[in-house]
Amino acid sequence: MLTVDNLSKSFGKKTVLDNISVQLTHGVYGLLGPNGSGKTTFMRCVAGIYRYNGRIITPSNVGYLPQKFGAFRELTVYEVLEYFAELKGIPSNRQGKDIHDCLEDVNLWERHSDKVKTLSGGMIRRLGVAQALLGNPELILVDEPTAGLDPEERLRFKNLISQHREDCTILISTHIVEDVEALCDHIIILSHGKSICQDTPENIRKAAMKHVWHVSEKRQKELTSPYYILRREQIDGEAYLRVLSNEEQPGKSIQPTLEDGYINMIRGIR
Repeated sequence: MLTVDNLSKSFGKKTVLDNISVQLTHGVYGLLGPNGSGKTTFMRCVAGIYRYNGRIITPSNVGYLPQKFGAFRELTVYEVLEYFAELKGIPSNRQGKDIHDCLEDVNLWERHSDKVKTLSGGMIRRLGVAQALLGNPELILVDEPTAGLDPEERLRFKNLISQHREDCTILISTHIVEDVEALCDHIIILSHGKSICQDTPENIRKAAMKHVWHVSEKRQKELTSPYYILRREQIDGEAYLRVLSNEEQPGKSIQPTLEDGYINMIRGIR
């Protein structure tokens, strides 16, 4: 469980987080927001890396995967996890099994005796996931967890998260809406350092109902402001614009996706 009350964080005169309050119970939560919205700063505050104003209550056992995970290049994969096991206070008689299980989970056991410097970038990312899971933490914080992973390993990560979702609180910061849709029970959306939404993926999608339109590209000049062009799409060989707007447009109102709902929230069209 995680409780955040009136969290604020500034760097000099720049306010990065502005009075954020959230409460998370068991399950998987997605932290979404544009670049610069404060996602990584929020994670670092919760992980205890940054000083901050406000109150954060976390369990004693927290796993954290930072956006950039670095490990001692001259150590072996196994030795890196031994190091983290000591930092986490895992009893020595449990360390061997815990390390083996975590490396099996991320498909790295066969490389346990190899030095970190021999690993690819994706393997190092998987090692980072393993150390975050080490010790069965009650709260797991993962910042851009699938960055650098190939499709097979992304799927493995999603399966891993699904296995742990009933036992702990998991907070995933990402810009990949597809990952959030596949994994998360709830979504927190940050924009300009503020929490503008905390809801289920389905409710966020529904909030964009009657705001998403398919408009023939030939009729672009007929669009009524305000509107936002989400993307261009080909349908039966014809070019269409997927348009977000709370004004009626010269096209067909269509069912929104979660990504449409997310853009709808941060653009304020609801």
